[in-house]
Amino acid sequence: MSKLFEELDYRETPLGELYLRRRRHIALDLDVYEIKLGNDFLMSSMFTASEIALGRLGVAMAHSRSRSRSNLPDPPGRIDVVVGGLGLGYTAAAVLESENTGSLTVIEYLRPVIEWHQQGLLPVSSQLMTDPRCSVVQGDFFACAASEQGFDSVQPGRRFDAILVDIDHTPEQWLSSSNESFYHPEGLRHLKGHLHPGGVFGLWSNEPEAAEFTQRLATVFGAAYAELVVFHNPLQNRDFTQSVYIAIAESGDASPQPE
Repeated sequence: MSKLFEELDYRETPLGELYLRRRRHIALDLDVYEIKLGNDFLMSSMFTASEIALGRLGVAMAHSRSRSRSNLPDPPGRIDVVVGGLGLGYTAAAVLESENTGSLTVIEYLRPVIEWHQQGLLPVSSQLMTDPRCSVVQGDFFACAASEQGFDSVQPGRRFDAILVDIDHTPEQWLSSSNESFYHPEGLRHLKGHLHPGGVFGLWSNEPEAAEFTQRLATVFGAAYAELVVFHNPLQNRDFTQSVYIAIAESGDASPQPE
């Protein structure tokens, strides 16, 4: 049996003190992995439904949209995906579940998080590190999104079929205040420029849909909606609702609108 509690790693990072912990939940008979940044609990392996939904929804939508395009570098039907934020790895693992995924580039800001997976410390680490389609890169996702070079240093300006992001708590609650501009029209327009026409932007949020943000996405991208993900929290014996925003990069350059 696993230890009731174990701190697997502790690091000081530019964002604050970072912890990786594993605890044994006796009643549920499972090990729970947690990442904590300072006083904030970033994620837990007990609650992964919305992270997995982000990966699955993004791939399914991107694949259906890509079938109408014929000039992609991969074989028809194979899509190229970027995931912003590695974390426990469940969004990336969900992307790799699909045989329609041709390549996955994961951008992670914190080196220790990458090292945890390289060391096989987390439940999906082996799946991610051994899949030849998956490349994990240390970098600032938001800086890449705002740049002309984008997410591929080898092929600057490369476009993708889907860009899926699970970094901040919500579009209005950020791990760093420097991330705020990404969620405004100008930042979203830069992100859209890294997608193929018809490509998909997906965003995880710890809260239910904020209609104002959905409308902002629709204004910039052309079409957008939010998928609510409801799951049961056995620790509090009640349901929680999170959301996945999906936006489609329709053809044309949508100019930022004043808020």
